[in-house]
Amino acid sequence: MDILGSILNSMDKPPSVSDKQKSLIKKQREELLKKQKQEKDMLNHFKAKVEESLNKFMRDENRQRYKFEPMEAIHRSIIHEVAEVAGIPAFSLGEEGVDRYVLVCKKQFSPCEDELAALRRGEAWDPEKARQLALQQELERKELEDETKKKPEQFVPASNYREKYEHLIGREAAKEAARKTHTNKQYGFVPSENKKDIRSIEQTLADIQTKKRQKLNHPTEAE
Repeated sequence: MDILGSILNSMDKPPSVSDKQKSLIKKQREELLKKQKQEKDMLNHFKAKVEESLNKFMRDENRQRYKFEPMEAIHRSIIHEVAEVAGIPAFSLGEEGVDRYVLVCKKQFSPCEDELAALRRGEAWDPEKARQLALQQELERKELEDETKKKPEQFVPASNYREKYEHLIGREAAKEAARKTHTNKQYGFVPSENKKDIRSIEQTLADIQTKKRQKLNHPTEAE
């Protein structure tokens, strides 16, 4: 006998599952499947009731909205599913885990955005108050637009400076002073030919020596 066979024979065999344990496992599986089926049947039954309630609601001409009782998320999801198939607007409102519920409405009576925001905040909806607020906001918006469209008024001097100095410089001079002036491009312009020193070096040195001798021969009074 090889070494591997001897090792396997020396090891303890895994405990075998008894008939009692097998029966217990089978029973647990059956109970789980039964529970899952019951939950599925309950959800299907709830879905049927929701369909019946919505059909009755849509046939009633005197009803505009229908509010379901607060319920768990899985039941609310079924209401949304049924409402979507039927083309009925549905909204989840209230606080999660406290009083979360579903509100369904006929299309012509669906809440506007402002009303829906108020309902989600848990506030009472006052249509007249909301209308007044909307009018006030629209008026403020128009006033702001009018304010931005206004052009700045042109500045008008308090007095006419031509008339103010007319008695000093005369009417014609005042008119002349009021005319638009233009820059004289020739002002301060010196031709480049006038800037050149055309003397020779010898002549330039001679002129410098002459100026020095004149200063020595004719000193200034200060000297």
